[in-house]
Amino acid sequence: MINNKEKHTQLIKTEAKRLGFLSSGISKAEFLEEEAPRLEKWLNNNMNGEMRYMENHFDKRLDPTKLVEGSKSVVSLLLNYFPSEQQNTESYKLSKYAYGTDYHFVIKDKLKSLLSYIQEEIGDVEGRAFVDSAPVLDKAWAAKSGLGWMGKHSNLLTQQVGSFYFIAELIIDLDLKYDTPTTDHCGTCTACIDACPTEAIVEPYVVDGSKCISYLTIELKENIPTEFKGQMDDWMFGCDVCQDVCPWNRFSKSHNEPLFNSHPELLSMSKKDWEEITEETFKKVFKKSAVKRTKFTGLKRNIDFLKNNNF
Repeated sequence: MINNKEKHTQLIKTEAKRLGFLSSGISKAEFLEEEAPRLEKWLNNNMNGEMRYMENHFDKRLDPTKLVEGSKSVVSLLLNYFPSEQQNTESYKLSKYAYGTDYHFVIKDKLKSLLSYIQEEIGDVEGRAFVDSAPVLDKAWAAKSGLGWMGKHSNLLTQQVGSFYFIAELIIDLDLKYDTPTTDHCGTCTACIDACPTEAIVEPYVVDGSKCISYLTIELKENIPTEFKGQMDDWMFGCDVCQDVCPWNRFSKSHNEPLFNSHPELLSMSKKDWEEITEETFKKVFKKSAVKRTKFTGLKRNIDFLKNNNF
């Protein structure tokens, strides 16, 4: 006989699939013991650069019960964003996750629908949805719930799928059937470490955030340090190098989320087009895009740096 835990768990996973999520996994909401010393060491070594917010809410970052009162389960969800078409090769580069509509909006809507469904089908369930929006260690929870393992580039990796997906969570006050972690399948491969243009992967599974091109082009508000001259590999927003070279990503399949489809102009623009981009074009091409986070001035700064220091 199926008990309620199993029934509710199956109900949630089936609905997540219907909403378009790649997969879902569930963990018990509890303190992340293994992550605590890792996070502390990473912060103590200033690998967060100017991302000072990473130092805030240390306890909440590691314990969901401090973030959502009465929480019992963390439902982790993956949403594919791998595009069917990619940028013109003679262009400054944009991370694939930013091709379409800002994922925060797309996923938040899906999570709200999932939570409403849980409340309608199961009853009085309270919880919160998270998409990069609060101190939640997304990758740690996804790994804990068996959705993949932490690769040497510190991204979550999944067999037969790769890593081009977003991770989100629902933290709810409902007891469910918990999944178990999977094993690490990186083996002796060091493709991501060898390929990183700025040598940001300082050792297997450890990324110095302050050297990462994604940090330099998005999070860093000041000028990009001159020490990175000629090392940016033409990336103007984010960077996909460590994922592009990963053997597991040969299994990546195109997403089927219309909102993640690229703006047609974005794919055809050349380096010259980017160098001459106006604020008007920026607003049109990136109307609902995650690129708005860096603002027009930030993107211009990145393009100017690439144009003037690409040697």
